[in-house]
Amino acid sequence: MHIRELDPSASPLDYYGYELRRAREAAGLTQKALGSIVFCTGSLIGQIETTMKVPTREFSERVDAALGTDGLFSRLIGLVLRSQLPSWLQPFAELEARATNIATFQCQVVYGLLQTPAYARAVLEAGLADKPDDLVAARMERQRILEREDPPFTWVVLDEVVLHRPFGGREVMWDQLTHLLSLRDRRELRVQVLPLGVGQHPATTGSFTILRFTSDPDITYSENYDKGYLTANPTVVRDCSHRYDHLQAAALSVEDSAALIARVREERYAERPEPDTSGVA
Repeated sequence: MHIRELDPSASPLDYYGYELRRAREAAGLTQKALGSIVFCTGSLIGQIETTMKVPTREFSERVDAALGTDGLFSRLIGLVLRSQLPSWLQPFAELEARATNIATFQCQVVYGLLQTPAYARAVLEAGLADKPDDLVAARMERQRILEREDPPFTWVVLDEVVLHRPFGGREVMWDQLTHLLSLRDRRELRVQVLPLGVGQHPATTGSFTILRFTSDPDITYSENYDKGYLTANPTVVRDCSHRYDHLQAAALSVEDSAALIARVREERYAERPEPDTSGVA
């Protein structure tokens, strides 16, 4: 059988595949045998070893347990998944993971850190993304920063239109809004909604994010179709911070925002019984 040789320095995914093959062979296991231990097919093991398939965190944890690799693959998977993000987004994701404070205004979709997998997939597919499975996994990996012992304090202002735009359909939106509501009791996370009735507001140029750090300068981030724009320019950061203050002041309170999210969920996305037409002639 021809075995594809990998250059472990080529990418995080190549390094992962190289190390997986090396650890499996050192354990004296075939791909099929390892697959049976970690509850997958030998074919999937082969695809991951040759970078044809991107591994998941669950897979990595099972492989570590099966091969006794002391958490090697669980440590690698974050780097692997982040490498699947578009190249222009990777610098932002790295900074986002280090930030102590995140403040973001989103006028089109729910902020990535708060998206459900199904909603994320719908957003990515609407954007004609290649390999949506890998990108969804990468987006879910980004969200792990919210589960740290010291998560960043995250403040999200959503334009109300985000609640009404049905990415993925009724069920997906119901689950997404339910997820937003489930976050309201977390001390380090706040969600506000900018209601449609506000009219004029100072973020007419679109969504943006401000990242703050313990000892590094603040950074602002915005993006268009094919690139992200990061800057630590003090004038730009100060202007974005000023605009964000206005958005927070104009938005509903956290409590009233949750009430609006719940109301939109019920009015737009609740499952309703089919009308009874049995008595119609």
